[in-house]
Amino acid sequence: MQRQLFTADHEAYRELVREFTAREVVPNLDRWDADRLIDREVWRAAGKQGVIGLAVPEEHGGAGQPDYRYRVVVAEELARVGAASLHSSFGLQDDIIIPYVQDLGTDEQRRKWLPGMASGELIGAIAMTEPGAGSDLQGVRTTAVRDGGEWVLNGQKTFITSGINADFVIVVARTDPAAGSRGFSLIVVENGTPGFTRGRKLDKVGLHAQDTAELFFEDVRVPAANLLGTEGRGFAHLMERLPRERMSIAVGSLASVDAVFAETREYCFSRKAFGKPIGDFQNTRFVLAEIATERDVTAAYLDACVHELNAGSLSAVDAAKAKWWASELQKRVIDRCVQLHGGYGYMLEYPVARAFVDSRIQTIYGGTTEIMKEIIGRDLAAGH
Repeated sequence: MQRQLFTADHEAYRELVREFTAREVVPNLDRWDADRLIDREVWRAAGKQGVIGLAVPEEHGGAGQPDYRYRVVVAEELARVGAASLHSSFGLQDDIIIPYVQDLGTDEQRRKWLPGMASGELIGAIAMTEPGAGSDLQGVRTTAVRDGGEWVLNGQKTFITSGINADFVIVVARTDPAAGSRGFSLIVVENGTPGFTRGRKLDKVGLHAQDTAELFFEDVRVPAANLLGTEGRGFAHLMERLPRERMSIAVGSLASVDAVFAETREYCFSRKAFGKPIGDFQNTRFVLAEIATERDVTAAYLDACVHELNAGSLSAVDAAKAKWWASELQKRVIDRCVQLHGGYGYMLEYPVARAFVDSRIQTIYGGTTEIMKEIIGRDLAAGH
């Protein structure tokens, strides 16, 4: 089916991103995986080329282009070369950290952090998850206590994307233990602040190049001005911005499906068994037909969600639908593509094998599939 999502401008931008990936990404993928870390140089190159920070206003060093379709292009081109770790890192910066600072920050905070993020000089992270609090963010135990002109933070975070490379971290902390969901705030902690330390770089099943870390806060003092948004509205700030985060995951999932399916289709009609291409066997054709159909139906929904996101009307429920469906589709499709590759699908030198291990997290982070269904189910129950 012919997609109606992109214009000529988006396709011209795609050529720029494709050149960037060929020059800055593809030659480094294996080394990044081996090092378990992505070079900061690629961030700077991405900033220079406008591959990240595109939505940052011009007065803060960006292009002032909020059209989310450009982010879809980046996701598709990174998936095409198997750079899932880089997509995860760039997605965090563009779809979570930059919007938080842009939407919630004071003028001073925007001037301080946005230019560096647009140029790739500054990498941000957000610290929500704790050892005892994952999808249930109200279980967060990290505290921030006001002491004169400072906040004093104590606690521990885990599974923090870009936790090693981050120059600053937006920390979800309890600022009023008695206020329930209205007792959370967002506090920015910068690299080098006394008492802020990073634990081990976590060894994950997939996304090996993407740095994920434990973070520790022991009597960390930051200026009161490092409060991001409104005190006590941290939980609301998170909920308001989850649709974009979940769309980032959904878009990445579909991009991965496209890349793996294209490679698998080519493999099926070049690999021979019993004297003919395996794509000539009925079972193989049926599997490919199912994938093609599921992909097209999913794309139609996600494209509609992208338009809603651009219009500022994408609901949390619709984003939850996109996230769980697309990520589960990714997991299901890649598993079938591994099967079609046979033994070669289990070899990491084949893109499908790397995609297999990289994709497993998609149904977990950003809210598990089960949590997405609960969000949708609660909405249905409320309207009954």
